Amino acid sequence: MTGFTESIESAEQLTVAWRAMVLDREADADVRDLPGIAVRWADSPFSFWNCITLTDRGAGADLLAQRLRQAVDIMRAKKHPGLLWLFEGLLDDEGRTALASAAEQAGLHHAFPGTGMAGDLLPVPDPVHPDLTFVRVRTDEHLEAYADLQSHAYGFPLEAGRVGLVGSAYWKSEMYAYLAMRGDVPVACAATVAAEGRLFVAFVATDPDWQRRGYGEAVTRKALHEGARATGLTRATLHATEAGAPVYPRIGFTPNTPIHFYTLKE
Repeated sequence: MTGFTESIESAEQLTVAWRAMVLDREADADVRDLPGIAVRWADSPFSFWNCITLTDRGAGADLLAQRLRQAVDIMRAKKHPGLLWLFEGLLDDEGRTALASAAEQAGLHHAFPGTGMAGDLLPVPDPVHPDLTFVRVRTDEHLEAYADLQSHAYGFPLEAGRVGLVGSAYWKSEMYAYLAMRGDVPVACAATVAAEGRLFVAFVATDPDWQRRGYGEAVTRKALHEGARATGLTRATLHATEAGAPVYPRIGFTPNTPIHFYTLKE
């Protein structure tokens, strides 16, 4: 794949995977595919379910500015805040140069950076970690533990995380979601799900009290192993945060497009 092709793949993996997960959480979610804009917005207190991204290929400065203004108008009409994901690899050189000023002028705040990654790396061995056992998410109790790990890792109120996940049938059946357990204590989590011929990795988190012990990498390997074994898929994709970016190349992922995450200016 070329870098541009992988950027397209990365953006499409978001729109495909998030559509299913958002509709699972809210049957009336806004999942419109507009010209140059994909909306995946449950209007949930769990802001990861409120997502919008730009989908034009090779957008220059003028088109980028137009799409950002349109995206901001959509975001401002919602009750709950969310994120605009911008895949830099979809822009042309002019668009990349103009991005920072265009986002500022549209009324967006750069929240944090990320990186799209992919690789033909499956299957991976079933991981072994001396501190851990792994439990597949099958019950609401498991989902609550998974949600709390997300909240601790990303700074959400506990209730927002629980509203986002607890009660989901999709997470307990379609997703290969795993808790890493240190004794009886959940310390990390990761999930994979089939998305358009790839195994998409999502919602990796480690409790801040238990970081830098290899727990996040181990549970990600478990979710990849089980997802690949169940689906037979050989290619995997993910969107890494800055903290997670050094981990995934050790598993076999190759970085492709930078991702910029924006919130509305207050």
